[in-house]
Amino acid sequence: MELEKIESRRVGDYYYKVRHPSGLDIYLYPKEIGRSTRAVFAVRYGSVDNCFQGEGEAAPTEMPLGIAHYLEHKLFESGEGDAFARFAQAGANANAYTGAESTSYVFSCTDRLYESLEILLDFVQAPYFTEETVAKERGIIAQEIKMYDDSPNWRVVLNYLQAMYHAHPVRQDEAGTVESIAQITPAHLYRCYNTFYNLRNMALVLAGHFQKDKVLELCSQKLKPAGPFQVRRVLPPEPDTVVTPLVEQRLPTDMPCFQFGYKDKGGPRSEEDLAAVTVLLDVLASDASPLFRELLDKGLVNEASFGYQYFEGRGYATPIFGGESRDPQGAAKVIAREIARVKAQGLEPEAFELAKRSLYGEAIGAMNHPGGVAGSLADFVLRGQEPFRYIDALAELTLEQVEAKLDIFREDRSVLSVVRPL
Repeated sequence: MELEKIESRRVGDYYYKVRHPSGLDIYLYPKEIGRSTRAVFAVRYGSVDNCFQGEGEAAPTEMPLGIAHYLEHKLFESGEGDAFARFAQAGANANAYTGAESTSYVFSCTDRLYESLEILLDFVQAPYFTEETVAKERGIIAQEIKMYDDSPNWRVVLNYLQAMYHAHPVRQDEAGTVESIAQITPAHLYRCYNTFYNLRNMALVLAGHFQKDKVLELCSQKLKPAGPFQVRRVLPPEPDTVVTPLVEQRLPTDMPCFQFGYKDKGGPRSEEDLAAVTVLLDVLASDASPLFRELLDKGLVNEASFGYQYFEGRGYATPIFGGESRDPQGAAKVIAREIARVKAQGLEPEAFELAKRSLYGEAIGAMNHPGGVAGSLADFVLRGQEPFRYIDALAELTLEQVEAKLDIFREDRSVLSVVRPL
């Protein structure tokens, strides 16, 4: 069993990376602050992975939309009962979520850690799908899809992605459609599970209070050795252009909301790239920025709802600004004008230093909370990155590195998505 201790002088912390004989990478981050421990068992398989080709297969297989999310729901159920009920009996709080490129199963607890960890390792490795149970779940997920279809905050995001991407599956709802999930069978679920839920394509992360040797001993008892992981994920060609620069929808809501951003080229990216883009967006749109002050003074955004992010992954990437606004198009014009000014004149050195110090402090502070540490470490691992290297990149970032990222804003690749009241 290979064990590597990864340390950071800047953070004053460390964690262990263990390559288990089963093929699973295990990350153990001891944290003495607080009483809780959080575990994340994650697989590199998400909603965009619905077309793939296994070794020796003549052609790719395309699955119904929403199958990764459906599989997440069904894994909690087994012939022995519901995993949520078992976690509740152990006093643990459990959940799961499916993203574009990963699916994660998590729990938090203050005691009975090893009992909860045993439950997690058990049900994720024991798929149980029957015609009856799959049909029963179909109605539950259909209701979830319909609920989100009526949510302005969800529709404005999905409409944005569909206006930006011609073919990339990130433009589809992660849960699929009512029509697509009606096609899902136990055979589909087993095929996707057996293809992607290979321990060599997964990671286990623990952060908080635990005994390292006891965790590894339990893993050795529960983990089933994995064979080689060989699969080709198939994505359709995606042009550089957007589908349409403006998309609008009307839904029951009191206030219009919007998402405005630019189509960028997808990853993978280094920790330095991530740090540079993160600082750039903070300089442009944080509550200390001239842009935010102008939007607020003109009544173009709701202070509590306005936000920004860099949404990226395999084959897709976009910086996004959004929130509630009485005049979404007016807000988008102000954002675009400020970005054009910064591209022409460059960033203010003082604003750059302020954003850099602020984000560096936030990154250091976030390492003090076991729940946040576990989720953050899992996200970095699944992206092929390392959190301490990201913090180092923030600390050593230069103004020139950040200004080089201004090319992610192309006026001819902008999209505005608006949801207005009925």
